[in-house]
Amino acid sequence: MRNNSVRAIALAAALPLVALTACTTEPSVTQTTGAGTGSPGTNGAASSPASKDWFDQALYDTQFKQRSATFEGNPEQPYLQYIAGPMTDTSKYAAKGPKKVCFANASISNPWRQTGWITMNQQLKALQSSGVISGMETRDAKDNDNTQIADIDYFIAEGKCDAFVISPNSTAALTQAVERACQTGKPVVVFDRGVDTKCATTFIHPIGGFAWGIDTATFLSDKLQSGDKVVALRILPGVDVLEHRWAAAKKIFAEKGIQAKDYFTGADPAEIKKIISDELAAGDVKGVWMDAGDGAVAALEAFEDAGKPLPVMTGEDEMSFLTKWKQTGITAMAPVYSNFQWRTPLLALEKIFKGEQIPTEWVLPQKPILADELDSWLQRNQGMPSGHYAKFGGEDLPGYPQVWQQRQMP
Repeated sequence: MRNNSVRAIALAAALPLVALTACTTEPSVTQTTGAGTGSPGTNGAASSPASKDWFDQALYDTQFKQRSATFEGNPEQPYLQYIAGPMTDTSKYAAKGPKKVCFANASISNPWRQTGWITMNQQLKALQSSGVISGMETRDAKDNDNTQIADIDYFIAEGKCDAFVISPNSTAALTQAVERACQTGKPVVVFDRGVDTKCATTFIHPIGGFAWGIDTATFLSDKLQSGDKVVALRILPGVDVLEHRWAAAKKIFAEKGIQAKDYFTGADPAEIKKIISDELAAGDVKGVWMDAGDGAVAALEAFEDAGKPLPVMTGEDEMSFLTKWKQTGITAMAPVYSNFQWRTPLLALEKIFKGEQIPTEWVLPQKPILADELDSWLQRNQGMPSGHYAKFGGEDLPGYPQVWQQRQMP
């Protein structure tokens, strides 16, 4: 959930099939609030999507409770677990023989998405071998709303899709395109980020951004004192799950008296270092909060370069951060936006093609990695590259571990 949010919704011409090289996120940096005030900055942030009020008390309360919910299914298969709730009857989609899947992907422009893309393709191979899926035509929007809208419309016009899988680039801009896919009468599986419609056959996601924000801000607040400064590093505005992370964290920091100052970074390591260096030059920084783990190591290196005490920190379950956490011994936690969710859309389609009931909103487990679990997760992922995510959930898939170690994009 780490992509540029181009808000225009005009259709663009259909573009070539998925490019296999990763793209970088936009490296613009925007300070969005004053220290502890929540007021807009002076550099245009007030007119950006970040200025929208993303806080939703009802959703906050729901995700707060879901953090301790009981999940249905086998804990050894977290990618198939779900919180009990309304189910969708898919009997009308039951059909024999392998089916073609069309996947409109936001991007593979960062390590989290790349890890998931590798896992998804290995799951695809397994379902091709078992005769469930004939193939998956994929189009990569490269972090662009207009491109993804055109990609979805291309699939619809082509008329050869037995099912649609969509990982939206941003929330509002993709809503109408998802609705058009639903109008084809074919199953539509939305995952990772949401859209402003409930027409999809199922919406698959971990608990959500508010849960992430609650876990991380509570952790930092419990380790710090009222009046301490936290630098919050945010990758981009306008994506629901990212905005929800910050909306929850900002609420908790304000309640606890933590002086939180947030910036958009584009996940650019050089800019992250500059932000931290500038803040350290202005005074003590006791904590670092991130809405995604990209650049977590760069943030810590800025403290080291300045010769300052390392902060209390929340990163993510990316191996580079987990390794740095172990090396430095910092007080930290790794929130998780369960990467194994990239398997679930194809497994959901397997059930849909059998006509089985599936959750209407398929909420997956989302459990942070705490200090007493760090060694275990490092051991389980020994030999994996720095951009790999520990809770990728693909250990039982073909090609493990070599495919993930080689990290070649399919």
